[in-house]
Amino acid sequence: MKKGIFLALLSTLLISVVSCNKGGPKKANNTFYYNLSGTPTTLNPLSSTDAYSSNVHSYVLEGLLNKNIDTNEWEPGLAESWKIENDGFDFVFTIREGVKWHDGKPLTVEDVKFSFDAIMHPENKYKTAHMKSYFANFKEAVIEGPRTIRFKAKKKYFGNLMSVASGGYLAIVPKHIYENPTEEQEKELNKTLIGTGPYIFQELKRGKGISLVKNKDWWGYKTDLYKDDYSYDEIFMRFIKESSVAIQRLEKGDLDFNALSPEEYEQKTNGPKWGKDVLKVKVENKAVKGYGFVGWNFKHPIFKSKQVRKAMNYLMNRKEMNKKFRFGYSALATGPLYLQSEYANKDVKPIPFNVGEAIKILKADGWADTDQDAILDKVIDGKKTKLSFTILNPSKTFSKYLTMYQQDAKQAGVDIEVKYIEWNSFIKALDERNFDAVTLAWSGGSLDWDPKQIWHSDSAANNGSNFISYSNKEVDKLIDQAQLTLDKEKRKKMLKKVYKLIAEDYPYIFLFNDRFAFYGNTKRMQKEKDTYTYGIGYGSKWSIKQPK
Repeated sequence: MKKGIFLALLSTLLISVVSCNKGGPKKANNTFYYNLSGTPTTLNPLSSTDAYSSNVHSYVLEGLLNKNIDTNEWEPGLAESWKIENDGFDFVFTIREGVKWHDGKPLTVEDVKFSFDAIMHPENKYKTAHMKSYFANFKEAVIEGPRTIRFKAKKKYFGNLMSVASGGYLAIVPKHIYENPTEEQEKELNKTLIGTGPYIFQELKRGKGISLVKNKDWWGYKTDLYKDDYSYDEIFMRFIKESSVAIQRLEKGDLDFNALSPEEYEQKTNGPKWGKDVLKVKVENKAVKGYGFVGWNFKHPIFKSKQVRKAMNYLMNRKEMNKKFRFGYSALATGPLYLQSEYANKDVKPIPFNVGEAIKILKADGWADTDQDAILDKVIDGKKTKLSFTILNPSKTFSKYLTMYQQDAKQAGVDIEVKYIEWNSFIKALDERNFDAVTLAWSGGSLDWDPKQIWHSDSAANNGSNFISYSNKEVDKLIDQAQLTLDKEKRKKMLKKVYKLIAEDYPYIFLFNDRFAFYGNTKRMQKEKDTYTYGIGYGSKWSIKQPK
């Protein structure tokens, strides 16, 4: 899985899944079926920003090194060896011999250099703004031999090795495909993919799913490290958006694996097939966890006010939502990182639901119902402005949370419209910064937290990930300092302060932190254990029981 932080439907992380159209290949003995839940906006690995495409990439593309799912230690990938030189400023990799792209052309160091240069392109030619923050401290990549490449850093960033080694940050892409595509070819690159990985992209069926087939010539099968991994002959990722449909198809065996929300785990997995043909599992591991949020557009006149953003937090009854929809399995989020992280600031407490406090804050900020229409108003920039806004919501499954929020906010004189918007249109609205407020989720990223991609002012430009245009000079300064602080304990202190400062600016309503992962799987799946230390392992470690 890619480790940069990617966008996902809030329900994908918090309520697991959502609807699918029927379709896909006929069930085969060694085909693994699982639910991707959303359709990738593009498969182009350079410009894609969503978690669905990064999931597909993780089977087809590779990085120079891999992380062990149990130890979190680096292991060889496309590079068979590596070393750190020049007092930690240089990272030298030797790539494997004989690796080929899925179109038959050989992998070269020129491909590795191009993949790096594309992210670094000063004019953002390849639309890689969302990844640039991880590479800002690098100077260049230098080819030193037919199989050797050196990445030279200009500053000692704690994540420098991670940035160039992990396919989650630097996915190696074929130069001959991506360097200078025509306009027509560029459109094609949105719906196809060529890599070196264990699976070959076969087909994208719009509204139905994506099929991958096993790359029998994959170099990993010839190593002791990976010879038993990726055993499926085919993988079919379905695009199921409605959680109830996904569960029905899991029960029918049309899916082999499906993530579950706490509500689904407790209430919707008790039919006759459960415990016999389909199993439900609750696990706790140390994997990085994403989080959902309601985010405010800082360019919007209403949300320029910190007091308004603060009041909006007090109007969200997360405790009741957790009890009603999540069976108390989640913790109330307090800031921009999951609570189990060693970088989370435990001194920051969750904001309670308190309508009276919200009214008090809004009154002090100058809001009043001057025309007796039950909606607060205020003169902003010489114009009478109502406390009325729209939340764009790409997940129908999350609507019940927003309906509750909408009703509670009305008590304080706040008028909220909730508008459902299809995923691709939603991403376009984010890129154009054309929204009042949004609901969304971030995938997990790395265990070593680097908040620059989402929270630094520099990440607001060129369709970067700071799409709410959040800006705090002290936060920027601390993030920059933390990047260059190799002493982890000192860095933790800086980033805990960043956590607190961001939380006190109320840029989002931070929703919930998951304590457990829930999923269902068919009995035909064979697994060593229910979870590994840093992930469930269904994509690479599981296999399908074959008839005797």
